[in-house]
Amino acid sequence: MHIPENLLRGKKILLGVTGSIAAYKSLELLRLYIKAGAEVRVVMTNAAKKFVAPLSFEALSRNRVLDDTNESWADDFNHIKISQWADLLVIAPVTANTIAKLSNGIADTILTQCALAYPGIKLLAPSANTNMIQNPMIQASQKMLAIANYEIIATQTKELACQVVGDGAMAEPLEIFWYSARTLLKNDFWSDRRVIVTGGGTIEKLDDVRIISNRSSGKMASALATALFVRGADVNLIATRFEPNLPTSIHTIDVESSKEMGEYLTDSIRIAKKGKLSKPSLIHDAPIALIQKVPYLFMAAAVSDYIPTYPQQGKLKKEMLGEVWNIAMKQNVDLLQSCHKEGIKTIAFKAETDPYVATQNARNLLINKGADAVCLNIIDETNPFGSDTNQIDFITHDGEIALPKSDKLTLSLSLLDEAAKV
Repeated sequence: MHIPENLLRGKKILLGVTGSIAAYKSLELLRLYIKAGAEVRVVMTNAAKKFVAPLSFEALSRNRVLDDTNESWADDFNHIKISQWADLLVIAPVTANTIAKLSNGIADTILTQCALAYPGIKLLAPSANTNMIQNPMIQASQKMLAIANYEIIATQTKELACQVVGDGAMAEPLEIFWYSARTLLKNDFWSDRRVIVTGGGTIEKLDDVRIISNRSSGKMASALATALFVRGADVNLIATRFEPNLPTSIHTIDVESSKEMGEYLTDSIRIAKKGKLSKPSLIHDAPIALIQKVPYLFMAAAVSDYIPTYPQQGKLKKEMLGEVWNIAMKQNVDLLQSCHKEGIKTIAFKAETDPYVATQNARNLLINKGADAVCLNIIDETNPFGSDTNQIDFITHDGEIALPKSDKLTLSLSLLDEAAKV
């Protein structure tokens, strides 16, 4: 997934690093933040400096690194001012020792002082040996941190530095990046809203070897699902093709045929309409609320208009087929028209090659198929299938808005602003 250079422009991130072998991965995380346009300042514990030199972070961030030896009260280079400066505090990696300190309000390092002084959401990406991270005291500490605006990014199960395979490895830098972007970019409209996205070209079987499909890459659907994730939505992506490096919290369903997509779509719509339970609170007797927001459906998949009438088992031999193979086809079920759209906002996608009839064909989806809005995509040599950029005309009953050509994630964020008005 391409990360736009302006995704986090204007955002200020304070990156904390503690003494774990995973500290080297924080350099990659810092690079991702900088690439996305964020301004980053780094604060390190003395133990962290044993693994990575502060100079490495200074070279990438173009800012001095704050540690226990250089705090200054003559300017803003101290734990109070730097915490006031930040829009987000991320500690990656955070050791079991620091987790225990934070949960008890202990501030004996410059980093824990920053955490105690920062009132907003703080993201923690733990890194520890399996027995350490699963120790009951550390598990209890993580639960306690939830009442003080801390959010934990889950660890991975893999081979650890101690050469044991187990839980405790820090989440990948890209995953931490996506969670950071979600924290910074989510809004009230999309947060906790259930959203379904379909994507990719459906794959229809001729026999066990041959298929009929189309050139839809699924890139727009993956970008849209990612945009929804960073806006705070609960996303379900049903697709035949996926972009690599999607946020892992996006629920993905890998399908092939239009029939399979339709079955999962029906179930997903039914579940989305039930609403979403709020996160359980650690405060005793706090109720778990049902979040009732109208769900959204983005039909970005290129579903086959016709499917083989008689798909075959095994591989058909050319000696049996002869010189000419006439493939019988039948009209497919229209998923957009047939899905249960009552109680759900539906945004359709329409790809056209003839600009003279494209807008009218798109408007027909509003009238004939019950869509609330249509994203019109005109395919030509400057805007082909599978490209990393796109441009869309967002069409509703009230009018249309041209969304300028840009990378697909940036375009998706603009699209969501318009979809929120439907």
